[in-house]
Amino acid sequence: MTLRLADPTERDDLGAFTARVVRLDQSATIRLTSDAGRVTAWARTPFDVLVTRSVAGSLDGGAPVTAHASSLLTALAVDRAEAIDTGPAATWLEELPPSEGWTRVDDVPADELDGLADRGLALAREHAGPLGPPASLLDQTVLTVSPPESGRPVTVPMRVLFAMSGMGFLGSGPSGATGPRVRVSASGSWVRLDARYGAVVRRRVLSLPLTVTG
Repeated sequence: MTLRLADPTERDDLGAFTARVVRLDQSATIRLTSDAGRVTAWARTPFDVLVTRSVAGSLDGGAPVTAHASSLLTALAVDRAEAIDTGPAATWLEELPPSEGWTRVDDVPADELDGLADRGLALAREHAGPLGPPASLLDQTVLTVSPPESGRPVTVPMRVLFAMSGMGFLGSGPSGATGPRVRVSASGSWVRLDARYGAVVRRRVLSLPLTVTG
């Protein structure tokens, strides 16, 4: 499949995203989708969350394609032509969230999330076992965001912040209203955090009512 990125800045943005994916998992794959003059890259991280980045471009034929992240990174770094060969097709098994139906919940200062991630990483190093941080730590709720109007609060687990930190999505800057902020959005079954350099998406854990049948 051929990927077309006419703007060198867009190529560099996608290359930086792909490099971070490979740094987290050298065997990762990247799903590329195209719509309305933009290409969106998706990848699954070791933290069991999806990360995504959108750049201006197109895919020949318009059909989605899955590439090996390491091969795509090499192509982006070496081939500076407008047309880029995405390499041998790879397998993609993850469900992607919907493109519509999202509701903005609130904006959170990026430095606040950065601080939470740093504290979580310190705990992870302290309690990590042979398989890495325990699931109880990764699933711990570290942030609860409530919409300005009536609505159900959105909880964010530690694994989402680990993914944002590992991907370098949290830009540094002054705190407060003038500093970088992260938009928290939710759909019926997904939560999404959009930062300066990319977004992290995870399926929400919904509590089902307990019913007793006779």
